[in-house]
Amino acid sequence: MKVCISCGMPMNAKEDHAMGDERKPFCKFCSKPDGTMQSYEEKLENMTKFIQSKQGLDEAAAREIAKKTMLSLPAWR
Repeated sequence: MKVCISCGMPMNAKEDHAMGDERKPFCKFCSKPDGTMQSYEEKLENMTKFIQSKQGLDEAAAREIAKKTMLSLPAWR
């Protein structure tokens, strides 16, 4: 099983990869419409919103969790 280098999501199926391309090391949620990976700022914003929606945290707390999570991933070290 591959894991997205940008957000850590497991990529079990071809459809999980950016544009369905299993050669891309990042997932469909971390890609831009042209198939390139989102920038750090874009990913931080999106991950912050995701954490807020799933955990009900305020923006500052969610952003801190997103930053810590991202620092543990290959794309953002």
